[in-house]
Amino acid sequence: MSNAPQASSRFLAAVPEAGRGLISVIIPTLNEQTGIVACLDRVSRAPGVEAIVVDGGSRDATVETARRTGAKVIAAPRGRACQMNAGAAASQGDILLFLHADTSLSPGWDSEVRRVLARPGVAAGAFAFRLDRRTAGLRFIELCVAWRCRLASMPYGDQGLFLRRDVFLAAGGFPDLPIMEDCELVRRLKKRGRIIVSPAPALTSARRWQQKGILATTAFNSLVVVAFYLGCSPSLLRRLYDRA
Repeated sequence: MSNAPQASSRFLAAVPEAGRGLISVIIPTLNEQTGIVACLDRVSRAPGVEAIVVDGGSRDATVETARRTGAKVIAAPRGRACQMNAGAAASQGDILLFLHADTSLSPGWDSEVRRVLARPGVAAGAFAFRLDRRTAGLRFIELCVAWRCRLASMPYGDQGLFLRRDVFLAAGGFPDLPIMEDCELVRRLKKRGRIIVSPAPALTSARRWQQKGILATTAFNSLVVVAFYLGCSPSLLRRLYDRA
């Protein structure tokens, strides 16, 4: 596809050998000082885990806050795809988990990651989508995501995508796209095996839906997804997304 470039060979060459049994949790950030502590809190409690925060040029206290938690912090050019690829290159684990900074994992998440990836024929996994506010409208969004995952096996990045390092490299890493990089990677991974969505939840901030409105945010997000799959330029979609 014209809108699905491969990750650079320089990135692939930079990824180190895997540390067996270690889970590397890679968190791209940009001005996330408010949510990064909650995100890292659950990660840091699990054994056999390294946390890597990849900052894209925050102007708030994100970097200082993340360092105080004991996480490894590196810098990368702004953009989730670039930041997550940089985090993979700096990681040591043989399992990679890509986590948004406004998402918190549930207790026992590390055991669940290993359980899912141990199943035969599995290329990658993700967690069930949950929002941190409980209203009828937000509950409806959760149900829509659950049905999307059940019918299309298409989790998004805010569900904490995890996979083995060798599978990530074989898929070419995150494509160099300004938006929808998670969907494109999942689409590639589906050709390599099953995508399993665990019933264990990943709790995501509902701030976007609360600030912009549930119907407006959901409709706009759906429009972006449809436009992407119809071949619309990712650069144009990124500009529209930022403007909205």
